[in-house]
Amino acid sequence: MEAHEYTGIDHVQLAAPVGCEEEARAFYGELLGMREIPKPGPLRARGGVWFACGPHEVHIGVQTDFAPASKAHPAFQVKNLVKLKQALAEKGILIREDVPLEDMLRFHCLDPFGNRLEFVQRLT
Repeated sequence: MEAHEYTGIDHVQLAAPVGCEEEARAFYGELLGMREIPKPGPLRARGGVWFACGPHEVHIGVQTDFAPASKAHPAFQVKNLVKLKQALAEKGILIREDVPLEDMLRFHCLDPFGNRLEFVQRLT
């Protein structure tokens, strides 16, 4: 089989229940500080909301039979993990510590819909 050349990940999609948009904006936009980006016209009727995360995108998509992802998760790289962790804790977000990894700080939390999120800061 011929090898394919990958250049990265364009976006991550997380599912959320119908009517999730304002809560997603409050969490991903206001609390996490991700910039909302417009959805393409043909996709707007589906609901949901999109955000920029560095050069990548996070798509919050509506799923009628929604169930949160408790194991599968995106890991977001941040420059100041301690500051983010403190800001989330101050807003009442439960922080879940995990097994330490060499040269990396990290923690998990849940978004308002119960999806698992990981935040990491590489130390090298």
